[in-house]
Amino acid sequence: EIQVFGDGKGGAVHLGERDCSLQRRHQKVFEEAPGPAITPELRTRIGKTCADAVAAINYAGAGTIEFLYENGEFYFIEMNTRLQVEHPVTEAIFGVDLVREQIRVAEGYPLSFTQDDLTINGHAIEVRINAERLPDFAPRPGRITHYHAPGGLGVRMDSALYDGYSIPPYYDSLIGKLIVHGRDRPEALARLDRALGELIVDGVENTVPLFDALLQEPDIQSGNYNIHWLEAWLEKNLQA
Repeated sequence: EIQVFGDGKGGAVHLGERDCSLQRRHQKVFEEAPGPAITPELRTRIGKTCADAVAAINYAGAGTIEFLYENGEFYFIEMNTRLQVEHPVTEAIFGVDLVREQIRVAEGYPLSFTQDDLTINGHAIEVRINAERLPDFAPRPGRITHYHAPGGLGVRMDSALYDGYSIPPYYDSLIGKLIVHGRDRPEALARLDRALGELIVDGVENTVPLFDALLQEPDIQSGNYNIHWLEAWLEKNLQA
C-alpha cells in the first residue's frame, strides 16, 4: 500500500509503501516499511503515479492506495480515504507526524513537506497485539491483571492498556500496536524481538506468542513471504 497526502489544492506527495502481506483471514497482523520486495525505482514509479492521481482530484488529507504486487507490476485494489492502523511505520521512517499533518490540512494550511523533503531513514515494523486465543484466534475479552510496555531506542507502543483495564467484548480485539524502528531491517527485527520479550500483557490470551514464533522463521528474517504465506504457516504450525 502507498501512503499519499494531498493539500486539497492540487498538491500531493507520496510517503513510500508499506508491505502488509502477512495476513490471516484477510486481516493484517504484521506490517513493515519499506517493503522488502520493492526497489527504489519501483517505489519512485508507483509513488509518483499515486501522488499524481490524488493531485488530479484535489484530494485533501491522508489516503492509502492498496495494490497487489506481482512480477514487477502493481494491480489496484482500493483507496482508503483515511489513515491506516499501520501508519506509524511510515511516520518512523520519514520522521513525520501524519495525524498532525491531517489537522494542518483540514485547517487550510499547505503541506509542511515537499516530495524532495521526504527521505527514507531505516526500516520500521509494526505487529498488532490482539486479545485472541491461539490457534483459532477467537476473541478473548477480559481483565488485564498486569501490563508493562516495552521501551528503549526505536520502540513505540500504541495502546490504552493499564493494570486493571477490562477489555470489552463488543469491539475489535486489537489491544495494542508495537512499532520498532532501526537503521536497517535486521536491526528492526532484533528490536522487535527484544521488545516482544519485554512486553507483558497478563490476564488475557493474546497474539504475542505468534510473533515470537514468526521471528524464528527464515522466510520472515529474509523478507521472503507473500499474501498466502501466513495462512499456510498457521495451518502447518498452529493446528487446533
